[in-house]
Amino acid sequence: MALFSRKVCFLSALLVLVASAGKVLAESEDPDDGVTVETVEEEDQYHSPSINSKSVYLTEHFDDENAFKKKWVKSEAKKQGVDENIAKYDGKWEIQAPSRKILRDDLGLVLTTEAKHAAISALLDKPFEFKDKPLIVQYEVTMQEGQNCGGAYIKLLSRGTNTKADLRKFHDQTPYTIMFGPDKCGNDNKLHFIFRHTNPRNGTVEEKHSKKPSQRLEDIYKDKEPHLYTLIVRPDNTFTILIDNKEVNEGSLLDDFTPPVNPPEEIDDPNDKKPEDWDEREKIVDPAATKPEDWDEEAPAQIPDASAVKPAGWRDDQPEMIPDPDAVKPDDWDEEMDGEWEAPLIDNPLCGDGCGQWKPAMIPNPEYKGIWRAPLIPNPNYKGKWAPRKIPNPHFFRDDHPFQMTPIHAVGFELWSMSPRLLFDNLIVTDDAAAAADWARLTFALKRAKLSKDSESVVERALKFMADNPWMYAVALLALLAVVGLFVYLCCGGTRDSELDVDYKKTDAMTEDDPMPEGGEPEEEPEPAPRGKAELDAQPEPETEPDTTEKTPLVDTDGAGDGQRKRKPRKE
Repeated sequence: MALFSRKVCFLSALLVLVASAGKVLAESEDPDDGVTVETVEEEDQYHSPSINSKSVYLTEHFDDENAFKKKWVKSEAKKQGVDENIAKYDGKWEIQAPSRKILRDDLGLVLTTEAKHAAISALLDKPFEFKDKPLIVQYEVTMQEGQNCGGAYIKLLSRGTNTKADLRKFHDQTPYTIMFGPDKCGNDNKLHFIFRHTNPRNGTVEEKHSKKPSQRLEDIYKDKEPHLYTLIVRPDNTFTILIDNKEVNEGSLLDDFTPPVNPPEEIDDPNDKKPEDWDEREKIVDPAATKPEDWDEEAPAQIPDASAVKPAGWRDDQPEMIPDPDAVKPDDWDEEMDGEWEAPLIDNPLCGDGCGQWKPAMIPNPEYKGIWRAPLIPNPNYKGKWAPRKIPNPHFFRDDHPFQMTPIHAVGFELWSMSPRLLFDNLIVTDDAAAAADWARLTFALKRAKLSKDSESVVERALKFMADNPWMYAVALLALLAVVGLFVYLCCGGTRDSELDVDYKKTDAMTEDDPMPEGGEPEEEPEPAPRGKAELDAQPEPETEPDTTEKTPLVDTDGAGDGQRKRKPRKE
């Protein structure tokens, strides 16, 4: 018991030492001794972002509902070409906090309805002209309940949509310059980048669709997390699309769109027709070929094997299957309803080598030739595959600068979705990549950091805390040393005391608590084994403590005289 107490004291001392060292190191790291520093959670660090730059054409964080109502206009139009009952743009838009709150006081534009047409738009602070600076469009989308079918793309409305009155008429046929963003229905996942190109020859407008992204995008429609969509279109006719600041598509306006910007120089002559005597057959049946006289078309493909012999144990008089003799008609069998009962069939046990009518096996017929057909020969009248002749394209033009699109005057969301609660946030239109990066740093980066922190395990948080507080490595080292020291002490410490206790308890010498043997005579104590001088010197003297307990009266044992040793009475 004394040994255990000493070990507990040792462990307590080590723990106190570790705690004291941690406190001292923490205080030594703080240059302002005695000053209490309050830490601020990341969710408290969010403030509605603001960028003052001549390179910004629109910013919108949707945190100010009053400012939103003054700037954004809900459409009052009707969708063209659909039933009157569903043509109205009556989907509801509201400023709300996300269902999963990430940053305090962060709000977004939410499409709260499903299976309804919805449109809302806002004028740019100033029109964007496609001249010598890139167009950068960036915004966030959170599909809070996933997305089964519907879009979450944005439209950059063309010049002509210049007033709020025009915005109230915003519908699916309103001219736009660029459409960009995610769209999904069933297993068809898209990330649109469509621009409307004006034919410089005749003024017609045609939509150009970018090639598909290089990466799979299924997760963005079902993980219910915010994602940042960025489109960069440059004056050199190149483009880049990023999701969460990672490139997913890039290319050229001239080469990576369907249909291509520039039409072909030549086209098929629509008036050219294939001549009636034009022969496109490369080979024909040989008209001079005749069927050989010995060709037998009626010979069967297989014949019986003439060398086959019926096995000796074949039973011609026995069927292959017989009724199961052990089968019993069920008690609930109703012959009127179920018909006459018949026992199920089983394999005939008498058919060792076979039963029934024996027939030899069939083998391929060596005389079989099949239906005769004349061989094919090259067609002497073959003229090749016919194709109409080429003529100059009357609509040909060459546009080497498709970047110079129709100026943009407004932005808007014109959507239909089967999933409610689509959330849009932190929209920016600029020509400065640094401004877009700063906008993302003040908004999206904070959200991702908070989400990453919330998903960290206890171990990851501990490692991160230690990385931010290097003095914790010293505390961890001291704790490790304390554990190792305790382990070594428990395994190796106090061996001498343990051995002494064992020797004392295992001795055969008469002790005060030993019972008196029957007959009244004490057992003779064996002579202890002689010990060496070194062992005797190493033997510690037993500690003596004053005996304060009440003495138990001693009694004479039966047949013992006054010279005999007194003993305690034995407990029954």
